[in-house]
Amino acid sequence: MPLLLLDLDNTLIDRDAAFRDATAAFLSAQGLPDTDLAWVTTVDAGGRTPRHEVSAALIHRYGSAVPHSAVRALLDTGAADRVVLAPTTREALDRARTGGWTCVIVTNGRTVQQEAKIRNTGLDRLVQGWVVSEAVGSAKPEPGIFHAAAATVALPLPGAWVVGDSPPADIAGADALGLRSVWVANGRAWHEASYRPTHIAADITLAIDHVMSATNRAVQPGGTAGTEIR
Repeated sequence: MPLLLLDLDNTLIDRDAAFRDATAAFLSAQGLPDTDLAWVTTVDAGGRTPRHEVSAALIHRYGSAVPHSAVRALLDTGAADRVVLAPTTREALDRARTGGWTCVIVTNGRTVQQEAKIRNTGLDRLVQGWVVSEAVGSAKPEPGIFHAAAATVALPLPGAWVVGDSPPADIAGADALGLRSVWVANGRAWHEASYRPTHIAADITLAIDHVMSATNRAVQPGGTAGTEIR
């Protein structure tokens, strides 16, 4: 069974949109200016800023005007409560599963928060497994988390594909292990010079479909994986 390793935030789900919605609700509930939305999302940096640093920045900015419990709620459950799974993504995962692929989510983050996103969106019923960095003690791009993902479904890691939106976490991690990868561009251009994805796709649906079609071409008589776009 071919193995497909999929990133969660801003790949399978639009985590940034969910966080913006949660932040807007937080600002409104606390009577804070809605113009602060841009500042909070900049501090958050698409979830790349460590949680404790975002918390410290919010507490420093608002002081006693905002209960610390409200800040914790925003950072712990805000995005997880609002993430949704696009129908097109659900359909793409269904196609992959029907096509014989074993899909495993590989995500950095806190276990409680990331698993809440997976269950709230129904992804737990669409994939065969998942690993979260906090739970396995290894974070992308480290090799350990990718090996843990393969072990979760008792499949070999060599030959797997990696799909994700983060160049340093997903694509560099795949490159270091010699795995094929698809970068989900989300409207961005590729700028890294030291490594490249096997393929660049505009969104997750096109990424999954590319992996399936590329693999099908490779196993057909005369087919070759060397036709991948670089």
